[in-house]
Amino acid sequence: MKQNRLVNVLFLAPSVFAFVMIIIVPFLFGLFYSMTDWNGVSSEVRFVGFNNFRSLFTAPDFLYSFLITVGYTIINIVLVNVVSFILSLIVTSKIRMRNFYRAGFFVPYLIGGIVLGYIWQFILNSIVVQLGVVTAVEVLQTSFLSRPNTVIWAMSAVNTWQYAGYIMLIYVASIQSIPSSLMEAASVDGANYVSRVFHILIPMMANAFTISLFLTLTTSFKQFDMNLTLTNGGPATRFLEAPVKASQLLAMNIFNTATANRMAEAQAKAVVLFIALVFVSLIQVSVNKKKEVEM
Repeated sequence: MKQNRLVNVLFLAPSVFAFVMIIIVPFLFGLFYSMTDWNGVSSEVRFVGFNNFRSLFTAPDFLYSFLITVGYTIINIVLVNVVSFILSLIVTSKIRMRNFYRAGFFVPYLIGGIVLGYIWQFILNSIVVQLGVVTAVEVLQTSFLSRPNTVIWAMSAVNTWQYAGYIMLIYVASIQSIPSSLMEAASVDGANYVSRVFHILIPMMANAFTISLFLTLTTSFKQFDMNLTLTNGGPATRFLEAPVKASQLLAMNIFNTATANRMAEAQAKAVVLFIALVFVSLIQVSVNKKKEVEM
């Protein structure tokens, strides 16, 4: 027994060591630096307590980035999961070439966020605008990325195009685990397809919804690469009588703060992002777990 325990410890030791050195230690250092005036260049570090955190909640750019990140996340949670669920129903039906469609829907997820951003920037800024000019459709003649009131929706649409195929696979796996006899029995009893989906499929897929909502939430909150290449935070707008970037999500706001040699302030923002993400994720998972039990 002791020998088995020693073997387990030896096998776990490299992973535990890597986790501590890569995750725990940098996190603790980050907490410390968030309470200093460190600029990333000077070797002198002065402890300032919670001053960095207090200043964040009076900074219009941080407050705006936080609010639009929450809005962007909510939009993504709805769009990605609705589209993914519909796609999963299509590829698990008796439609011809369903395996081809399944692969096709998943392909956009394989495109990196940097490349994806540049591709869709060209599509939205050039092709769609030119199409609007040719067809004389006024709403298309100005890029959706250049308007503060549409840029977040455009980003969410691009994110849905990329991410829906991945979430679809989770729903597909869940649907395939449900005994087909249940759907057949309901059909024999006279239940139409919509009734079978809402009263059989969705309740029995509660676990898949928990996982998918969690992944969509965390991915949206941490969005950076596509934000950088698609809009670079633009266009400009005003918030609390101050100029801000209309599509600068929180991760990009932290990046821009750090590259301006305000490392301590950027680390304080990262800590706030971490706390908010953990808080919201725990609520989401606990609520969905309760619904799993009820269903």
